[in-house]
Amino acid sequence: MLARSRLLFARAGGIGHLFLTGCMNCSLSRRFPGLGAIRSWREYRPGSEGAVPTVKLKRGEDKRIRSGHLWIFSNEIEAVDGAVTPGDTVHVVDASDHFLGTGYINPKSLITVRLVSRSKVDIEKPFLTKRIEDALALRERLLPGETTYRAVYGEADLLPGLIVDRYAGTLAVQSLTAGIERWLDTIVEILTEMLAPNAIVLRNDSNMRKYEGLTLGRSVVRGSAEKPVEIEQDGMRFLVDVLNGQKTGFFLDQRENRRKTASLARGQNVLDCCAYTGAWSVYAARGGAKSLTAIDDSKPALALAQRNLDLNGVDAKTELIAGDAFGELARLGREGAEFGLVILDPPSFAKSRQRIREALKAHQALNRLALSVTRSGGHVVTCNCSHLIEREAFMNALVGAGREARRRARIVSVRGQAADHPVILGLPETEYLTCVVLEVI
Repeated sequence: MLARSRLLFARAGGIGHLFLTGCMNCSLSRRFPGLGAIRSWREYRPGSEGAVPTVKLKRGEDKRIRSGHLWIFSNEIEAVDGAVTPGDTVHVVDASDHFLGTGYINPKSLITVRLVSRSKVDIEKPFLTKRIEDALALRERLLPGETTYRAVYGEADLLPGLIVDRYAGTLAVQSLTAGIERWLDTIVEILTEMLAPNAIVLRNDSNMRKYEGLTLGRSVVRGSAEKPVEIEQDGMRFLVDVLNGQKTGFFLDQRENRRKTASLARGQNVLDCCAYTGAWSVYAARGGAKSLTAIDDSKPALALAQRNLDLNGVDAKTELIAGDAFGELARLGREGAEFGLVILDPPSFAKSRQRIREALKAHQALNRLALSVTRSGGHVVTCNCSHLIEREAFMNALVGAGREARRRARIVSVRGQAADHPVILGLPETEYLTCVVLEVI
């Protein structure tokens, strides 16, 4: 079943990034042969007035859905009974007309339907309120008393396409699907009622919106977000640029991995590659690092990293380097530099399935350079954040890195994303982060 899901996602090349309207005879149908079996959206017969349109799957295409997946691809659909527009609520049935669930549809997306329930539900304010209440209750159980966390994680909270990150009194909201976009004003209203935030920022600048036929942009719909907001994690303070930072401003998914890294830092010279705003470095300093070297190719990010180090009273010897991680690691190796702890948390190297091979080569090269500057007995903490790269493939890249660097390493632990980014059984795309702790021996 997992292989089947991966295959289907490979066809998608990401979150639904092909537009289908009027293209049944174009190159898409040659690239995705199953599309030719679906009638054009214009030919679907309308259902009775006021009825919820019904999506009927082809025979055998219900197995993945019954196993917990929430996505229905265009080439799995036999027919749609009823007129539909992006974001409409639909009911889904199997080839024998057995009910499978309720979702929202986008005929412009290769991921045509995203399910929200196995029951017949009205996707309106009461339903959305209950879903968001459930998501917040989960975070309260996982992180009691915390005010900074991922409050809603899309499919994992049964709200496909909705991301809500809470940064103390500021919320960052991402709408990534037409179904969420339809209800975005209502969602903002619900979040305001529940959390009374000082500010709400819509970070609708993700390229995934293009795949849904949505425009890109950023806006502040409540309060002000011109200045970085201060948050606290594990007793440390950080400034987060919610409006202009990467993603929504901070990488909440690495919270637990940063804690582990802090436990390895005592007395070590630490190298933090792709440091962004310095969260890993601050944790390492709290863990007792002897010195810190942080590398990032963004000068504004490093400026905020320096402010975060200052905010936490870091007194370890610190050097911030604006540059490419590959080039700087190579330079440090040539100069004979040696570190007791090296952290690699690069951005996603695989933006599409076509880039996987290239991405794995990049991971192997980066880790080879890291291993080359890690002393015997030291550690490398290395991460992959692309769901397109499976864990086994990433581990194989690490094996190749060790071989090329002529360094032997043992695996201390293999970790994933923080608990506020839950993984749904049967929906492997919700598990995207791999963090491997290696000890050089």
